[in-house]
Order: sequence, then structure tokens, then C-alpha cells
Amino acid sequence: MRSYVMFLIGTLVGAGATLLPKLVTHVHAAHSHVVGGPGTALAHTEEKFEFTAHGSMEVVGPLFGADKERVWAPGWNPSFVWPAPAADQRGMVFRISHGDLHATWINTQFDLKNGNVQYAYVIPNALVTLITIKMEPRGNDTHVWVSYDRTALSAEANAHVMHLAEQDQKAGAEWEEQINGYLQSHR
Repeated sequence: MRSYVMFLIGTLVGAGATLLPKLVTHVHAAHSHVVGGPGTALAHTEEKFEFTAHGSMEVVGPLFGADKERVWAPGWNPSFVWPAPAADQRGMVFRISHGDLHATWINTQFDLKNGNVQYAYVIPNALVTLITIKMEPRGNDTHVWVSYDRTALSAEANAHVMHLAEQDQKAGAEWEEQINGYLQSHR
């Protein structure tokens, strides 16, 4: 009986020694895929733009709320998770579809009095975006600074992050035109 137990222990140790390197490689490969793999850099971009909105901060500020943005941004149609019904406030959570991808957004800052608005959104397994908006009154106008920080969550998303950064570089003129067009038509 004792030799049988020794044989069994020897077999288990031998099998473990044979399978352990494969198990370690499998676990390492699974973890590496999540973080981009050894030597694979994940894209990170930081784009900024600024413009002047022709209205007071009291009028312009609310236009950067996710619900109120619908009035000036064509195609913007967030699906609110909280609050219900939709209301622009700190902590609001909503979803947006980007083609076949779906993003969950959260507002992290909605301080219109001090001119600070910020959103973070995640497209699972693709990217994370942080959008920061700062406003300052300038006479009867409001000067607006916007920054987009984007980070790929996988090497496959690097090209998409870079493409979005190119669009971010052009967004200032678009935002200025759309917001000022709305403000002019609602005076």
C-alpha cells in the first residue's frame, strides 16, 4: 500500500511539474491581453481647444449639461440611467451609442457657478475618456476651455483613440458654431 501511495504522489508531482509552466503561461497571456501585452503601448491622447460663446455664463453653462446639450448638438441623445426623469446635475449617469459600441457616462463635476463641468465615460474593453470644461465670463460672453483625455484599454483600440484625437482637434470650431447658432436663434 505504501508503494502505491508513493507512486501516486510521484505521479501528481510529475504532472504538476509538467503542467505548471503551461498554466503560468496561460494565466500570464490572459493578464497580458488585458493590459496590452508586454511591449505594447496603449494610446493616450490629450487634446484641448477653446472658444467664445456669445452669452453670459448663466445662459451658456447649462448648455454643457447632458440633457440640455440636446438643444444645440445634432444627434446627441443620451439615455439617462440616473436621475429619472433626465436632469442635469452632478453624478448623472447616462448611456450613448457610438456605432456598435456603447459608452456609459458619468458626470463628475457640474458646478456652473464656478464654471466647471466634467464627464468621464468608458467603452468597455476599448477606451476611457475624460472631458473637462472650464468657463469664465468675459463681458457679455463666456470663454470656454475644453480638454479631452483619452486612453485605450486594449492595443486594438489604439487606432480608434488616435482617430478620436484627430476629431477632438477640430471640435472647437464645431462647438463654437453650434452653440452660438443656438444662442443667436434663442435671443
